[in-house]
Amino acid sequence: MPDQPFVLDSAGADIHGEAERLRGPRRTPEGTRDAPAAALVELPGGITAWFPTRYETLKRLLADDRVSKDPDRHWPAWIDGAHHESWVALWVGVTNMFTAYGADHRRLRKLVSPAFTKRRTDALRPRIEEIAAELLDRMAEAPEHRADLRSAYAHPLPMRVICELFGLPEEQRADVARLIEANMDTTLTPERAMATYREIHELLARLVEAKRERPGDDMTTALIAARDEEGSQLAEAELIDTLLLVIGAGHETTVNLIGNAVHALLAHPDQLARVLAGEVPWSEVIEETLRWAPSIASLPLRYAVEDIELADGTLIPRGDAILATYAAAGRDPWRHGESADRFDIGRPDKEHLAFGHGVHYCIGAPLARLEASIALPALFERFPALSEDTSRDPARLAESFIGHGYRTLPVRWN
Repeated sequence: MPDQPFVLDSAGADIHGEAERLRGPRRTPEGTRDAPAAALVELPGGITAWFPTRYETLKRLLADDRVSKDPDRHWPAWIDGAHHESWVALWVGVTNMFTAYGADHRRLRKLVSPAFTKRRTDALRPRIEEIAAELLDRMAEAPEHRADLRSAYAHPLPMRVICELFGLPEEQRADVARLIEANMDTTLTPERAMATYREIHELLARLVEAKRERPGDDMTTALIAARDEEGSQLAEAELIDTLLLVIGAGHETTVNLIGNAVHALLAHPDQLARVLAGEVPWSEVIEETLRWAPSIASLPLRYAVEDIELADGTLIPRGDAILATYAAAGRDPWRHGESADRFDIGRPDKEHLAFGHGVHYCIGAPLARLEASIALPALFERFPALSEDTSRDPARLAESFIGHGYRTLPVRWN
C-alpha cells in the first residue's frame, strides 16, 4: 500500500487504466500476480476513500450491513461540516433511498418501487418502440447522413421515457437534462456544483407544486400520494430528492448503456456482424456492455459503520468512505480471467455489478434493459451500415469519474 492515496483523475480520462494500476503490480512467491483487495484513493476536493479493486471484494461490501450510505450518521468528515459545498454534496447531500440506511432505506424503497414494477415496465414497451421509431425517422433526415448519436438518439429516447413516466412537462425537460448532465461532471468548481444543486431542487419543487395543484396520471402524482403500511408519507425533502434520483438515474445511465454498446460494436465489426446475423442475441450485447463499460464507473459514497477487515487483511477503519467501483469490478481478471479487458459478446460468463448488489440494487434495472433491448436492434435495423464518422473529431467521453459514457458519438451511414 502506498504511503499516499492514489489521486484519481477528476475527469475520468483513464478509468480502466487507473483500476489496472491499483490492482498491482505485486507478485506472490509463486509468480502469479496479487493485488490488494482495496486501495486508498483521493477524490476531488481532497476526499479520501477506499477503492475495491476486485469483483468479489466489491460484491461483499455492497451486501454488508456494516456498510452504510448515510453520511449524516456514518461519515465523520461530513458530520464535522466538511465537503458540504463541493461536488460530492450533489451525491451525498440528498435525502432519498440513495443515502438512506436500514429501516429508512426500506421505507423509501417501498414507496418508490411501484413506479418500476415488472407490469408497469412491460407496459411501456409500445411507447418506447414508438419513440425509437420517431427518433430514427428524424435521424434519417440528417444532412449528409451524419449525426451525433448521443444527441440524436441515445439521450432523447430514455429522457422522454422517464419524463413521460413522471409527468415532467416538455418545457422543463431541457433544463432537467442540462442539470443532470452537470450533476455527473466531477470537474465542477464548488461554486458551479452548489449552483447546480440549488437550480435542480428549485425546478423539481416547482414540479411537485404543479402536481399538487393539478394531479395527473404519472408517478410524481403517485409519489405525492404514496404512503407505506404505517401511514408514513414522503417528507418534502425526501420527495424532491427522490425525484432527482429516479429522473436522473432513470435516463442518464441508459443513455450511457446505449452509447457504450454502439461504440463497442462499431469498434468490433466482427462482433457486430455476429449480432446482425442472428448468431448472438442483443441481450448478450447488453450484458457484456454492462460488464465491460458500465454506465457508472465509480459511485460515491458508502461508509464503514465499524472496522471492516477484508479477505486479504486490508482494514477499512470505521467512518472511512468507500467507492462502489463497478468499472474496476467488471474487468477484474480474478473474476473474468486474462481476457477481462476485451469486449466479447460470446463470453460465457458476463456476470457484473453494473446495477449494484444487495439492498441498493438498482430499482430501474429492468427498465434500462428494456430500453436498450428496443433501442439497439431498432438502430441497426434502420442503419445496418452505421459506422463511426471519422471525418469529424472522434467520440468524446464525458468528464466524470462517476458516469462512464460519451458526451459526443459521431456516426454516419450509407
